[in-house]
Amino acid sequence: MEWIKDGNFDFLKKRKVEAKEEAQKSVAAIIETVKANGDKALKAYTKQFDRIDLESIRVTEADMSEAAARVPEPVLAAIKQSAQNIRAFHEKQIPQSWTETVEHGVVLGQKVTPLDSVGVYVPGGTACYPSSVLMGAIPALVAGVNRVVLVSPPQKNGLIADGVLAAAREIGIREIYQVGGAQAIAALAYGTETILPVDKIAGPGNLYVMLAKKHVFGDVAIDSLAGPSEIAVVADETANAAWIAADLLSQAEHDRLSMPVLVTTSQTFGEQVEQEIEKQLADLPRADIASASVQSAGKIVLAANSNEAAEAINQIAPEHLELATKDPYALLPLIRHAGAIFLGKYSSEPVGDYFAGPNHIIPTNGSARYASPLGVESFVKRSSIIEYSDAALQANGQAIAAFARFEGLEGHARAVEKRMKGAVIHG
Repeated sequence: MEWIKDGNFDFLKKRKVEAKEEAQKSVAAIIETVKANGDKALKAYTKQFDRIDLESIRVTEADMSEAAARVPEPVLAAIKQSAQNIRAFHEKQIPQSWTETVEHGVVLGQKVTPLDSVGVYVPGGTACYPSSVLMGAIPALVAGVNRVVLVSPPQKNGLIADGVLAAAREIGIREIYQVGGAQAIAALAYGTETILPVDKIAGPGNLYVMLAKKHVFGDVAIDSLAGPSEIAVVADETANAAWIAADLLSQAEHDRLSMPVLVTTSQTFGEQVEQEIEKQLADLPRADIASASVQSAGKIVLAANSNEAAEAINQIAPEHLELATKDPYALLPLIRHAGAIFLGKYSSEPVGDYFAGPNHIIPTNGSARYASPLGVESFVKRSSIIEYSDAALQANGQAIAAFARFEGLEGHARAVEKRMKGAVIHG
């Protein structure tokens, strides 16, 4: 891992993955082909990219039942408990409609309405991510979205991973399509003969999925443009070096481009963590990926004190942040930019990935400076409510008309003045 001892954070400029023009053109072509050819294009791309001849795009109820039966009972129990935890957390986020009456009988407020339809993308192919099903779909269900659709690429056997279907079945998702990649995003955005379009697309994916989401944004809403996973750990000499090394590797194993960062006030502790990482890589199943991540993007930032450590974190604005210090709550108020914050020595990052309840779809690439984790508010919209009484308009009409004329909008001014008693109407 590279040591940062001079406060130089130029490495942050390199963490954003820039897509090559070839990839962007490829995604644009896929989207246009799906728009033109619908299901035929989806099947052709699935054969081209996944080496699978799809007989049916939609997953059947029988497929779901058979998949759930193949999942080990302890895993099904974990999925069930995780779903309960995630739902309980997100139910506390439900925004409320409200109105209030102020002077002159003016009524103001907001109406909160769930989106009509949402598509959740779940990565697949060679992997199985039931946690992504729960994190992507449960907030939409809690928000009251009537139609929640799931898409995920099939595995080599031609079916979506058993765990993904089991998780979807557990939370009541029944509209599922076994397509992935940019073609799945196009289908969700524009529709095909089988898949009706949705209002918003959520969920992580590879570079081509991210580029497709970027391409369709505006025709449909998206949650975010997610980049490689990140973890930053602030730890002092009271932390356990082996535990911290394991936490850093838990994100390094995601992707060769993942960024694991340790921020510490102790050089000795940093060296201990570095040694532990090398030791633990020796028998990590995904050691080739994790090792590439550690070598290319792994950093150890040496801070003079806790204030400097917090400022380092605020510059990084990490997706995941662990505060593994003697008093993490003393450090917490200094943190301004982080997606999810884990406090104390037992709050390992995977606790949040799978089980605790808060969402694991979190801003990356420094976007925690202005963005939030996926939540219920991601799947609702607000309408403003405005009612002016006659008395309110008479009291405020002249000011409104003056404002409108100052902006050169005479029609706006007249629309108010025609309702005002004794006003001079200019047309």
